[in-house]
Amino acid sequence: MVDCPEKMARHIRSHWQVENSLHWVLDVTFRQDECRIRQGNAAANFATINHAATNLLRGNPGKISMPQKRRSAAWDDDYMEALIRQ
Repeated sequence: MVDCPEKMARHIRSHWQVENSLHWVLDVTFRQDECRIRQGNAAANFATINHAATNLLRGNPGKISMPQKRRSAAWDDDYMEALIRQ
């Protein structure tokens, strides 16, 4: 148990910082909130693919935004191959 309110507040903020940074990227880049996949394991499978794609995009250096990296990967097969092979 955390022994003081300041430590607990720091712990809670650090947890939500991680949650917000991941979910914000998924919402903005992959528009996950708009996804209507609901049957069986499809939603969990789709979320796993989105997380893997997010990790690949984050691992690619560059100053372009995550949505632009995603569009570039969709439009340019060489760029997508470079993402996968990194």
